[in-house]
Amino acid sequence: MSGKNIILGVTGGIAAYKSCDLISGLRNKGYDVRVIMTEHAKEFITPLTLATLSRHPVMETMWAERNGSVEHIEVAKWANLFVVYPATANIMAKFAHGIADDLLSTVYLALPFMKIATIIFPAMNSYMLDNQVTRENMGLLTARGCLVTDTREAELACGDIGKGALLKPRDALDIIEKTSKTDVRFQDKIMKG
Repeated sequence: MSGKNIILGVTGGIAAYKSCDLISGLRNKGYDVRVIMTEHAKEFITPLTLATLSRHPVMETMWAERNGSVEHIEVAKWANLFVVYPATANIMAKFAHGIADDLLSTVYLALPFMKIATIIFPAMNSYMLDNQVTRENMGLLTARGCLVTDTREAELACGDIGKGALLKPRDALDIIEKTSKTDVRFQDKIMKG
């Protein structure tokens, strides 16, 4: 891969605030970051915060004024790397089954997959993570060439201790850096963080 254009998807989980540190770290490394937020992400963090950190307007909806452009296609062509941090079980299910009912899932379907690496950083309760449906969806995404990272064991938002915690921003940045320097497609494996 050459270039440092990153689409960063932020979905609706308590860990969404950690995307702030990831954006700052990416910008410090010279990446150009365009953020796409889901509606649920806006319950945890504001678009203004992420726009300020990324220095670009946050993309939130498929229905904003576009001046004649088709944004989900244009941004998909622009990117060198597609990252979702954090990724909920919901967004992974959409990606795995081709459901494109918001801007993030629509951009995912528009990606030219042979040219763009995709990294998904899951974050959810350990019961949701261990659910057979979630595991199958992660397996489908991995088999299609996405890098689905492991999670951390930590105290979760519900108070449980278990797997499902989002990788720390510095660890995510390391994975992104390694991926951006290689042409490898990550088929048939889930990378450990």
